[in-house]
Amino acid sequence: MFKHEKMLFHPVAVERPNPQYAALLQEQLGGANGELKAAMQYMSQSFRIKDPEIKDLFLDIAAEELGHMEVIAQTINLLNGHDVGAGSVPAGEIQSHVLLGLNPGLINASGYSWTGDYVTVTGDLCADLLSNIASEQRAKVVYEYLYRQIDDKKVKETIDFLLNREEAHNAMFREAFNKVQDCGSNRDFGTTKAAKMYFSMSEPSPADSQFPNTEVTPPSFE
Repeated sequence: MFKHEKMLFHPVAVERPNPQYAALLQEQLGGANGELKAAMQYMSQSFRIKDPEIKDLFLDIAAEELGHMEVIAQTINLLNGHDVGAGSVPAGEIQSHVLLGLNPGLINASGYSWTGDYVTVTGDLCADLLSNIASEQRAKVVYEYLYRQIDDKKVKETIDFLLNREEAHNAMFREAFNKVQDCGSNRDFGTTKAAKMYFSMSEPSPADSQFPNTEVTPPSFE
């Protein structure tokens, strides 16, 4: 069960309207590395998790990502700050002007609709955790790109907050991964000779290469 609290997860403001940047910010609402993707991925993955603590972690982060969606949508609203008119967006998507009446939509910065194909669910806790760690890292990258492309201090403050929350989620998923090293697809990882060998296919290789020809240690998060 979920409930909506009528208070944004983080206060939102803009110094001035910027409809072109509003189009860019759509990427974190309905894009492949956006907040809706994260919320749906973590919630979907949680359905079969048996460990109650990790299940709660997935659901708690999924719920927070829905709150992030609301923050992004409200920022887009403030950045648009004008009436419907395709000429107000000199570059970028115009779908919100002709289909959505400037309502923040489940589309990316190019106007393509959000799709469930963005969501990764394997039923294997280790694989899903590694996917989530990668998802949070990619979301951080997008937020970093967005941060560099606007001078509005209030918008940058919001993005900085969201970027830091992505880092927090990344750390939580890494910690959870450390707790489940011996389950699922990780049970047999690194137990055979083949799993401990590195083949150098680059010739000539640097003399001081950190990778030996044999007996490499299987990677793990520490």
